[in-house]
Amino acid sequence: MNEANGPQQLSPAAKACVSRDEGLPSFPFAVEARDGSARAGLLATPRGVVQTPCFMPVGTKGTVKAMSPERLARVGARIILANTYHLALRPGSGVVSTLGGLHRFMGWDGPILTDSGGFQVFSLKHTAKVDDGGAAFDSVYDGSRQVFTPRRSIEEQHRLGADIIMCFDECPPGDSPRQLVERAVRRTSLWAAACKEVHLETGGEGADGPQMLLGIVQGGVHTDLRARSVSELCGIGFPGYALGGLSVGEERQRMLDIAAFTAERLPKERIRYFMGIGDPAGVLEVVERGIDLFDCVLPTRTARMGTAFTEEGRVNLRNARHIRSTDPLDEDCPCTACRTFSRGVLRHLVMQKEILGLELLSEHNLTFMTRLVAAAREAIIAGRFASFKRGLVGKW
Repeated sequence: MNEANGPQQLSPAAKACVSRDEGLPSFPFAVEARDGSARAGLLATPRGVVQTPCFMPVGTKGTVKAMSPERLARVGARIILANTYHLALRPGSGVVSTLGGLHRFMGWDGPILTDSGGFQVFSLKHTAKVDDGGAAFDSVYDGSRQVFTPRRSIEEQHRLGADIIMCFDECPPGDSPRQLVERAVRRTSLWAAACKEVHLETGGEGADGPQMLLGIVQGGVHTDLRARSVSELCGIGFPGYALGGLSVGEERQRMLDIAAFTAERLPKERIRYFMGIGDPAGVLEVVERGIDLFDCVLPTRTARMGTAFTEEGRVNLRNARHIRSTDPLDEDCPCTACRTFSRGVLRHLVMQKEILGLELLSEHNLTFMTRLVAAAREAIIAGRFASFKRGLVGKW
């Protein structure tokens, strides 16, 4: 895999290029090449060009754990995520705004995406009470009763000032009965219309410039409900669409089939985002099905547990067989861990819970992911994505 470059910068003229689409700001997106359903494209945001397919590191509470902004740029990250739910509660979107907005808060000059908080709210189902108006729940920080509505979700994201923001949606668990999933589809469409209305009140401008609002498709593993959700959201009109409610406990092949079914029905000229997938094989599977963006905490979370991603599969450095290993994690990887330390040394750092070990493996796994999607992009452009994917997925 070739090393990915950092965020590309637009010229001053290009930075002013924000089109209007369905009444909302829309950052120009173009598909440059196709190989089957797989796509290679460019998303031109005011803060830099995002080459797709693109994996987005997750900075839940305003930082990608164990990764400085400089290191993120060095590994090839083009766009990163932050979590509206957590930042709205701690330190509060108003505090973030006072401290210069999310970009300054995170020390990141490139594009940022914030989720709506919907997934986190509905993961608190033991305390949540949901109706058509929104969701009430107990804060995980102090137990205070909070209410998230479509208006609050968008207003919080306006204050945070990310470049791409998400509609508030209802995300049912993967094992939910059809009746609950159908209700979630209805509410997600209802809330999406409300989110767009709130966003239009500001002309699509957040605290730090134009914001691109994406709708979220729900429907679980039911094809008719997915088709309904796509139809209703496209009827409302958004400059891009996300696939939500997948990779939440459903069977893997069924998830991939639904991803393909949904992507086929989304507008071909709009950006597509699969929410919450981050294992290398899974990423390539959804790229093959026509997805452009994806995110997950998996690469950094597994790194903090002592697991490294390699082209041969996962390497668990807690395994005793690495104690005296003088081999690098990956001969071809340019990250600090692979250039400087052996597997034996990295295992020692992991076993002793040294902060350096967490940093090194986090850098390595994110380097692996950015190089993986860069190589996938090259394979799509060259018309050989199927063989590229088959080689890596077979090893994993």
